[in-house]
Amino acid sequence: MKPPNLLLALSDAPRALTDAIFLKIATPLLRKLPPTQRPQSVMVIPGFLGDDRGNRPLIEFLRHLGHTAVGWDQGRNMGTQSFDEGGLRKSMASLIAAGNGKITLVGHSLGGIYAREIARSEPDSIEQVITLGSPFGRGRQNASHANRLYQRLNPQPDERGNEDTLATPPPVPTTAIYTKADGVVNWRTSVQAGSNHHVHNIEVLGSHIGLNVNAAVWYWIAKKLG
Repeated sequence: MKPPNLLLALSDAPRALTDAIFLKIATPLLRKLPPTQRPQSVMVIPGFLGDDRGNRPLIEFLRHLGHTAVGWDQGRNMGTQSFDEGGLRKSMASLIAAGNGKITLVGHSLGGIYAREIARSEPDSIEQVITLGSPFGRGRQNASHANRLYQRLNPQPDERGNEDTLATPPPVPTTAIYTKADGVVNWRTSVQAGSNHHVHNIEVLGSHIGLNVNAAVWYWIAKKLG
């Protein structure tokens, strides 16, 4: 599977700015969504090279709806070997204790892969997983423009999940939000296989980089959280 074409790749960052501008216009409407009747504990995990500051607007929006929402508190996401997995699970434990015994994980790109694998290993602690442009599908390594940089920063192989395992949805309700205009990863690797009622795919318009500041994404996250 090939990565996105050059036009999509070069335009992804500028289109992310457009996503952010449109979100600013749409935010007053999104804030008119009714407060949740079922408050949840939510952790938002950034994508590769992202951090909690980039997800701050989404986190604040979820808090506005009545959810207990936090970032991952691990600094910049440089790859699977550059963060403290024990610290992440400790933060999750605190969030679980503050809520109803479970948490929802929202992960952008690489963060969504983390979310799915955490849900796979600890399904009893996870309410649901929502991924934003996460390349978990087969052929993902050859289908991403970011893979070369990722491999340079993470030279040791990650043995926590092979390609078949990563492509299999975890045993909790899982929603994959993706865009066919993705300029970083081939969108086909961000779509889940499976047909049961716990596996959902939602297409939106927008860039890969800007999925966490995409008005349609915010709307669907709000709807999925309830």
